[in-house]
Amino acid sequence: MEQIQSGLTAVNGLLWGPLMLLLIGGTGLYLMAGLKLLPLLRIRAGFRLLFAGREKKGVGDITPFNALMTALAATVGTGNIAGVATAIFLGGPGALFWMWCTALVGMATKFAEAALAVHYRETDKAGLHVGGPMYYIRNGLGPKWAWLGGVFAFCGALAGFGIGNMVQSNSVAHVLASRYDLSPLVSGWVMGGLVALVLLGGIQRIGEVAGRLVPVMALLYFVGGLSLIVLEASKLPEVFALIFTHAFTPHAAVGGFAGSSLWLALRFGVARGVFSNEAGLGSAPIAHASAAVGSPVEQGLVAMLGTLIDTLLICTITGLVILLSGLWTSGVTGAGLSAAAFNQLFPFWGGQLVALGLVLFAFSTILGWSHYGERCVQYLLGRSAILPFRVCWVIAVPLGAMAKLEFIWLLADTLNALMAIPNLIALLLLSPVVFRLVREHFSKA
Repeated sequence: MEQIQSGLTAVNGLLWGPLMLLLIGGTGLYLMAGLKLLPLLRIRAGFRLLFAGREKKGVGDITPFNALMTALAATVGTGNIAGVATAIFLGGPGALFWMWCTALVGMATKFAEAALAVHYRETDKAGLHVGGPMYYIRNGLGPKWAWLGGVFAFCGALAGFGIGNMVQSNSVAHVLASRYDLSPLVSGWVMGGLVALVLLGGIQRIGEVAGRLVPVMALLYFVGGLSLIVLEASKLPEVFALIFTHAFTPHAAVGGFAGSSLWLALRFGVARGVFSNEAGLGSAPIAHASAAVGSPVEQGLVAMLGTLIDTLLICTITGLVILLSGLWTSGVTGAGLSAAAFNQLFPFWGGQLVALGLVLFAFSTILGWSHYGERCVQYLLGRSAILPFRVCWVIAVPLGAMAKLEFIWLLADTLNALMAIPNLIALLLLSPVVFRLVREHFSKA
């Protein structure tokens, strides 16, 4: 196991090196410029379409609202609680600044992904609408690039078991064991059983559950965290000064904090930001491809809100609470740091909020990512592979709950990068199509 972990560490360091950060950030900046800042200028329009999208408006399997909720179910997970804490622990407070930057340019990336997914989607033998990077690579770039779609689907199917399954159940098991002394075996199998019940209904059931669960859990966590921040508002200037100074200057070790450099803040801020909002990974467009929507651009405007809600709102709440508590130098990391920070500012109930949020976030993420993995497997092996995939998916939940946290996070980061590369290449090559769709859409408006 040690040899595997050391090998993964080497690969991970290579994949998340300067080239990957340049590819992710550069793609987002290029798309934002090509879209003439449309994602930032059309936020109100996106929310208007979101609230109007509770009813089907075109051909598709689920409403535009439920498509975003399914995507948010997959993105709003342990990355918002444990991931933010890990980023601050490893990269310092400055990592939060780079998470914000990743989210801003990620809005353009997410817009393009969803627009292409709807534009190039297909209808399978069961009459369901399927799409995502593997389909817009094959249908948009042509047969010569079909192999790249296969690479994405293969990496996506594997990545799901890391980022969307075992990391989630592992974090839940960790916080339940530390707070309630509940065995990881018990929590893992209970969660696996609940996941199995939902998976029986396919994308429609997942969309319905996500449409009800995600708004409630996100609002509960956001309001609870914001209340603590308001109570400590006098410390906010000091905290923001800490974030911006650490983002651009190296800092020595303090207490349990090992110290950070500009590179560490940038690397872990971007890596955890991408892990949290998934902009550039190509996962969210798989959900948006099922939306019954009038045009690809409309779903793109709805999809980009996922990055705003996930990182700029929910992750920021977690990061600010951690820094306001002063526990970021305690040496604690992961979900334990987030729970301790909330508990510091609001004894007992703060820890309960984190525990509840983590369980709900992780459960919804496992559901959302099950759909992503299922579509990737279907692309590679056909519909007959769906049932065996679902069985493996459910079994992986308790296995992840009992695994080592450090190894699972490392595996998830590595698989994220392997999944992102084919998608980012496709986004750059198909960007003229995105720009054309936008021009045509608004010329008719």
